[in-house]
Amino acid sequence: MEAANHLILIFQILYVATALGTMIVVISENRNPLKTISWVLILLLLPLVGLIIYYFFGEDSRKQRLISNKMYKKLNRRSIGRKELLETLNPPNEYKGLVNLLNRLKSSPLYGGSSVKFYSDGVSKFEDLFAHLEKAEKHIHIQYYIFLDDEVGRKTRDILVRKVSEGVEVRLIYDDVGSWKAKRDFFKNMQARGVEVQPFLKVAFKILTSRVNYRNHRKIVVIDGKVGFVGGMNIADRYIQGVKFGIWRDSHIKIEGKAVAGLQTSFLIDWYSSRKEFLASDTYYPILESKGENMIQLVTSGPVGRYKDIHLGILQAISNAKESVYIQTPYFIPTDSLLQAIQMAAMRGVDVRLMLPRHSDTTFVHIATMSFLKEVLDAKVNVYFFEAGFLHSKLMTIDSSLTITGSANMDIRSFEHNFEIDAFIYNEETCRKAQETFFEDMERSTLLLVEEWDKRPRFSKFKESVMRLFSPLL
Repeated sequence: MEAANHLILIFQILYVATALGTMIVVISENRNPLKTISWVLILLLLPLVGLIIYYFFGEDSRKQRLISNKMYKKLNRRSIGRKELLETLNPPNEYKGLVNLLNRLKSSPLYGGSSVKFYSDGVSKFEDLFAHLEKAEKHIHIQYYIFLDDEVGRKTRDILVRKVSEGVEVRLIYDDVGSWKAKRDFFKNMQARGVEVQPFLKVAFKILTSRVNYRNHRKIVVIDGKVGFVGGMNIADRYIQGVKFGIWRDSHIKIEGKAVAGLQTSFLIDWYSSRKEFLASDTYYPILESKGENMIQLVTSGPVGRYKDIHLGILQAISNAKESVYIQTPYFIPTDSLLQAIQMAAMRGVDVRLMLPRHSDTTFVHIATMSFLKEVLDAKVNVYFFEAGFLHSKLMTIDSSLTITGSANMDIRSFEHNFEIDAFIYNEETCRKAQETFFEDMERSTLLLVEEWDKRPRFSKFKESVMRLFSPLL
């Protein structure tokens, strides 16, 4: 008995020492104070469980690199070689500062001569995607956070395998955590039939740690270096069949023309970082003809960079807004600076509208989202709940000529933990089409009134406040 008590005491001393040591590490990393406090609370209030959670999700990877600066610049140079000089493109005066900011942050060049087609449903997106995949002659590069072994996934697989048999190079990146529901045999089968398959940050039990936390959330397809798709839709049936409470409303775009080189560069950088295979020949960067009037910057961000490029770009865009800011996002857990930018825009008279799903696929994130609504409502932001199903769209329009869409949600996870890509599109006609989609969704939404929101049960408010404490970690 005495020996057992002795072992328990030793365990308690070791645990306290480990927990204190972990807290010191968290504090010394100079993270965002709110995030630091959240981790300290978890470590204090959840003995043992807190350490396990930190082991999986807490490591700060800002100083890590998946690709060297030299190799990144070498790959990016191929894309930059396909753009016009900034002076010849002449972006709108009100966005020249934003264009320069994004270009200097991570060499996100501005491309002209591009067309943009919007998809607001999975049926039209997949019909068009499959048609373009069938036409591929040289290569297909396809990257998704979620790639499931369901009807849509198997149809995509069959097309990819068939194109390989026709002599087309096919490369696939899937996120190893996002695609957990698909068995490994599903991807091994594609690999055996000639598709070059690469999981992103593959997770094995013995090296699990923070790889679970930092995921590749991008959705990119590039066909022959000439046609590109990017947006919020993954490879899964739900984008066509919907969910039990309605449709799955999402946004995706097809790009043709010169900006496809930016999507190609993003894919090839991820391919190199995962596979260590350098691909930058003219085969992947053909000379592209002008296909439209859109000027586009493809902006990537991730947890290993010094700056959060997409976050800073959105901050700059909202801060410069003069007339309107329309936002669709499935999750709304903003940083302090983003929340303040939205509030200030509304308070200076800008028409700010925020659209969220009434029901969500992620309970804890949805509860945390609700905790931020009172603050934007008080600033005179018009908040809408989409009622027809689940709103998964990531879409923003600024005034009458800037559209931002891609894979990034309006939350801390997308801005700081995930590898994301957004298209910043400078064009009045494209912005008008995006706003028309927003207005159509408004007809299927309910305007949230401050008086009604204040009347919700006290227990609901308390739950939201509790989840907000952990919002930097969600």
